Amino acid sequence: MRTMWLKLVALLAMPVTLYVAVLGYLFLAQTGMLFPAGNVPPGPPMPPSAERMEIPREAGVTLVGAHLPPRDAGPARLTVIGFGGNGWNADAMALMLRDLYPAADIVVFFYRGYRPSGGKPSAEALVADARVVYDRVRTHWPDARIVAVGFSIGTGVAASLAAARPLDGVILVTPFDSLTEVVSRHFPWLPVRLLLRQRMDSLANIRQAHMPVATVVAGNDTLIPPTHARALERAVPDLVMSETLPGAGHDSIYDHLRFRPVMREAMARILSR
Repeated sequence: MRTMWLKLVALLAMPVTLYVAVLGYLFLAQTGMLFPAGNVPPGPPMPPSAERMEIPREAGVTLVGAHLPPRDAGPARLTVIGFGGNGWNADAMALMLRDLYPAADIVVFFYRGYRPSGGKPSAEALVADARVVYDRVRTHWPDARIVAVGFSIGTGVAASLAAARPLDGVILVTPFDSLTEVVSRHFPWLPVRLLLRQRMDSLANIRQAHMPVATVVAGNDTLIPPTHARALERAVPDLVMSETLPGAGHDSIYDHLRFRPVMREAMARILSR
């Protein structure tokens, strides 16, 4: 009887042990899962007009970025600062933004830990680095209008910047309300609020963004479902545009026929304010 009891206890302990092991793995591995810096594809060739920018940070860390000057400069200077998804190459993003906004100076930096930028990535570091990038841009172009454009996890970085610096506007593509809410949706059986060390609360930040904000949402987004964007939009003090692209997924939104016209319309609405 005692042997049977011990076997029963051991059998019941197995799922508990497995669950605890999963908790430990997610607690330790979450930075690499959210910021897979080593898996970013190489960037495309940059045009001769591209300029490398560097910003020294603490402990010998240097942030490296790209500046693309206007291809068709307008009467008023506009600078677009881009913040990409967690698997994006900054050079590729800079070229995409230049295609969308040829009259603007485009500035995109590799996130901390994403080579050639040094250091190790974290939500806290990305948020702090974004403010330093903004300060460099403001010093370099003191009279320019500055609009931040964020994609996926970069929308959290852009929202935090909007709460901390006087931008002229923000465009958020596939945005979320908070990383905690997104991760909780995907892992409802985990105590996410206790486990998650990497946090971005876009909803709290966007409440402080007293500037025009536009959102572009993928209607068939399974990674960041549109409900997260809707929650964020309800907190925006000055929402000038909310556009959902039907049928678009989190990654396929960029190939949607309406993506480029919608992005240009979003910028036009922001600048008209």
